[in-house]
Amino acid sequence: MTKLRSAIFGHAIGDALGLPVQFRPRDSFHITGMTGYGTFNMPSGSWSDDTSMTIATCDSIRINLGKVDPADIFKRFEDWYHRDFYTPFGQAYDIGRTTSAAMRAREGQGDYWSNGNGSLMRILPLAFTDADDALIEEVSALTHAHKISRKACVIYIRIARALINDDQYGLTYPEPFHRLENIASLEREEIKSSGFVVDSLEAAVWCLLTTDSYSECVLKAVNLGDDTDSIAAIAGGLAGIKYGFDTIPTDWLDALQAKDVIESCLF
Repeated sequence: MTKLRSAIFGHAIGDALGLPVQFRPRDSFHITGMTGYGTFNMPSGSWSDDTSMTIATCDSIRINLGKVDPADIFKRFEDWYHRDFYTPFGQAYDIGRTTSAAMRAREGQGDYWSNGNGSLMRILPLAFTDADDALIEEVSALTHAHKISRKACVIYIRIARALINDDQYGLTYPEPFHRLENIASLEREEIKSSGFVVDSLEAAVWCLLTTDSYSECVLKAVNLGDDTDSIAAIAGGLAGIKYGFDTIPTDWLDALQAKDVIESCLF
């Protein structure tokens, strides 16, 4: 199994585990496996905009033979947003405010309040290309153009590449990402699971570093509450790389909707 496949399916499973309890407060539920309905009343194994935009990015890279072409990626986002491509049931849903504004304006949103996790949750395929920091930031800026979102994507890709290459992290983190340097030492109550991109990145990395398996990582992410699907997707992509496709529970994979749509977009 390629590490790309492990990453994208790891991401999609995290998304699907978290979707039914999205926006519910911490400790108001406890997820131990794949469930359905809940917040968006979708069947078990359904995935959301996190995975749709990720596989749209994958598909662009596939079509362009490994090249990252931001204009082409945006066209595929338009196919998703306006024409319901890259979705499990032919319907785009759970679209964030900043992403929706960017798609309508055809321009990334650059104000401070546009620092949700909407570019972080879709950027993972770039870890499997030779995209440099500037190009990673450009792809973030298709929807989330503020410097905090752009830098979050760069950091996430650096972490993903370290996992792909079995390197030590050895990374330094500028403000406001400085807590990442010692994130594993923090207690659960110190971790925020909001949609703010700094919180989401911290929560995902914390889940990865304080667990020992794919399933433990994504369940820990979901059970943080609040933005459950995105944080579990972000963490799940990293955990997929670290632990491999074969460590994802078979019953979760069996329940995952529209696996063929995901497979067809991999490069």
